[in-house]
Amino acid sequence: MTTVSSVAEPAPMMKATKPSFWQGDQFFRLVVLGCATLVLLVLGGLVIAMGVGGLQAFRVFGLDFVISNVWNPVTNQYGALAPLFGTIGSTLIAVAIALPLAFGSAFWLTAIAPAALAEAVGTAIQLLAAVPSIIFGMWGFFVVVPFMAQHLEPILHHSFAHTPGIRWLVHGAPFGTGLLTGGIVLAVMITPFITAVMRDVFLVVPSMLKESAYGLGATRWEVIRRVVVPWSRAGMIGGVVLGLGRALGETMAVTFVIGNANTIGWSLFEPRNTVASLVALEFPESPAGSLKLSALLALGFLLVLISFGTLSIARWLLREKS
Repeated sequence: MTTVSSVAEPAPMMKATKPSFWQGDQFFRLVVLGCATLVLLVLGGLVIAMGVGGLQAFRVFGLDFVISNVWNPVTNQYGALAPLFGTIGSTLIAVAIALPLAFGSAFWLTAIAPAALAEAVGTAIQLLAAVPSIIFGMWGFFVVVPFMAQHLEPILHHSFAHTPGIRWLVHGAPFGTGLLTGGIVLAVMITPFITAVMRDVFLVVPSMLKESAYGLGATRWEVIRRVVVPWSRAGMIGGVVLGLGRALGETMAVTFVIGNANTIGWSLFEPRNTVASLVALEFPESPAGSLKLSALLALGFLLVLISFGTLSIARWLLREKS
């Protein structure tokens, strides 16, 4: 008599299925590589287009294009020194004003202000960063320029007109428009950007480090100077570079208040010009293929080089401090 075995036969093993190309990491790697390559190609194409467009101006004027401050479309004489001087000067003024304001605001929001108030103020600062630049320009023209002409510039001239080393900064008629006004408006524009970045990097500092410093008897200032700032150095420099780039390329807000004069001088009250403002004003009147259009494209190329230079300096500072 035959008996049926009660032991079940083992089920056949499932063959491991190899993930297809469209589901694996290779496809994702190719996608992100393509995105990164596309960004580099677009940026490189932009720089090449500006450089090629400005070749005519570089060939005609040579090095004089960079060191000359003459910009005369009537005689076809073009030099980049005046707008470059105004761009760098107004940007430095803006960063000098915005950096302490942004640092103080970020420190107050993260270390002193109540949580509910800090959240509301932080959101308001982020909203300020989204305000269009032309709004800042109109505010600067109708509010800042009259205030500078009627109050601040006369006070500065009266107080420092005879002070050695400073008087050359405050001489000139107080018209209100000028390098100082442009720097102040730019400072108001870039402060929200720098503040938002600094606030975010301050918030990610490990609480254990700060609590340990407080436990050792450190004050708030000592904690921010010895713990928070060293930990957040990279993010702080990134925020400053972000604001610096915004100031270098700003157009409409500066056009309203800087005076748009292609001159060079150390007076903060005199009208000046910037690269972005000059390109915006002169570009519609530049025929295709003309020397003037080539000079404007060459200005844009120089502005890109300045932006790359500031980014390189920031990376060098990070490397030196790391």
